[in-house]
Amino acid sequence: MTLHIFNPENDLALACPSPHFIPPASARQMADDLSALPVWWAMRGDAVCVASVKEARRWAEEAGGICPEVRWVGRDGLPSDADVDPWGWSPLMVQRLLTGGADRSRLPDEARLARYRELSNRRHAVDMLAYLCDPDLDLGQKWRDRLCGVSYYCTGEQEIIRRMRQYPETLLKAPWSGSGKGLRWCRRGLTKSTADWCRRELVNHGALILEPIYKKEGDFAMEFYSNGRGKVLFSGYSHFITDEKGVYRGNMLVSNEEVEQWILRYIPLEAFVCIRGYLQKVIEGIYGRYYSGPMGIDMMICPDQRGYPYAIYPHVEINVRMTMGMVARQLYDNFVAPGSKGIFNVDNFPSAEALRTQHEQDMRDYPLVVEEGRIVSGYLALVPVTPQSRYRAYVRVEVC
Repeated sequence: MTLHIFNPENDLALACPSPHFIPPASARQMADDLSALPVWWAMRGDAVCVASVKEARRWAEEAGGICPEVRWVGRDGLPSDADVDPWGWSPLMVQRLLTGGADRSRLPDEARLARYRELSNRRHAVDMLAYLCDPDLDLGQKWRDRLCGVSYYCTGEQEIIRRMRQYPETLLKAPWSGSGKGLRWCRRGLTKSTADWCRRELVNHGALILEPIYKKEGDFAMEFYSNGRGKVLFSGYSHFITDEKGVYRGNMLVSNEEVEQWILRYIPLEAFVCIRGYLQKVIEGIYGRYYSGPMGIDMMICPDQRGYPYAIYPHVEINVRMTMGMVARQLYDNFVAPGSKGIFNVDNFPSAEALRTQHEQDMRDYPLVVEEGRIVSGYLALVPVTPQSRYRAYVRVEVC
């Protein structure tokens, strides 16, 4: 049996890797409200840790008859004989599991946790971008020209100032952060507030990532699974949406083939296949023997000025954990009826009353239709909406 846990504060916990780190209230609320989300990728008979067993059971009985059968467990009664599969690993996650009664021998030790944190550092995205754009790489000049982007791992304030003079609009990133946090959008040069932020981040983490701000046609990701024994397997595509600050705003629920056809509107098939193959080979060498679990690489399609209309920016983020893109892939492949497509999203509201009002309105506007265990059309909340909820995860599906 596997115990699944949704801990969306994972990236924040990696930025501050103390086992006693206290996530902000918003992250704790999100973890509570969406705690049942792993049921959609759990196997029948697995366990899912939730904030309220009573609410989870009630919701599962009312969720259109498609919710997988799992064992719901509270945080103070974790099964000690289960293999644990959280959203992501951090010292905080291990400490919580030990407090809840988990078996220490089934959890990562300090050395493994340190390795996971190092592999989650954005420095790897910088290094992999430089590698793929290396003129000595046998990628073929024709296909290399279908890649774009530069990114710098800056370890000092003077290097940041020099790069910002080179590029009029830049994006600064902390080595670890999540959900659009740890990002600084600099469209008017190095202001005092940004300079102060840079100094704090350099003191805390020793470096910042700097890259030009790129215009983009859209976001997508390649999802992978690393077996920890040297093999990384391709798991599918994710076509997602972000806002102007880089915050995740949802996934398209469509087939892998449809995402690929969208990408091929901008990039020739031969170039895309070549780039994907080299990318998989590179991450296999870095992650394959040192990490076991899902991972996703976020990318962009960008306008290009070097002779081709568009190019791929191949390493926006490398997420060494479960991802929303992988969730969307599982939802479409396992729970959406053939001939239908839709959206998957996580959103939040200023109050529980506002969420409840929108939830009830969506149920009226998009009545759920399920056939043979798959959603044909309509709205479905993927987690319980309780009197305390301010976050929800949902799908809205329609017939193509």
